[in-house]
Amino acid sequence: MTHRSTRRTVILATGASALLAGCSQYGSGSSSSDASPKASSGQELATTSDIPVGGGTVFKDQKVVVTQPTKGDFKAFSAICTHAGCTVNKVADGTIDCPCHGSRFSVEDGAVKAGPAPRPLPAEKITVQGNSIRLA
Repeated sequence: MTHRSTRRTVILATGASALLAGCSQYGSGSSSSDASPKASSGQELATTSDIPVGGGTVFKDQKVVVTQPTKGDFKAFSAICTHAGCTVNKVADGTIDCPCHGSRFSVEDGAVKAGPAPRPLPAEKITVQGNSIRLA
C-alpha cells in the first residue's frame, strides 16, 4: 500500500523541520558570547565587596556566577543554564536567572527553583584570599 503525501503532511513536515533547526541553535556554542574561552585558574574575578550579600554577579566572559548567600559565604556556579545552554544574565531575589526560558536557580546551591531546567547549575571552584575572589 502506498501513501500519498497530502498538502497538509508536507506543510507540517516543513514546519517541524524549521522549528527543530531554530531550536538547535540554543547551546550550540555558535554565538559570539559563547565562543570566549573559559577563565583560567587563578584569575581574579572580583573583590568580596563586589558581590552583594544575598545576591551575586554574573561573569559572562568567564561563564561563571559568584554568589554570597550569607555574609562572608561565597559560592560559584557555571553560568550556563542546564536547560538549553543559554548564559544566565542576572541574580535577583535569591535566584540566578536565565533569560531564555525563565529557569531560576538558588544562590545557595545552584538548585533549580523554577524550570524548565532539569538539573542544578554545576558548582565551580573559587578561592577567597583577603578581599580577592579567584577561580581555583
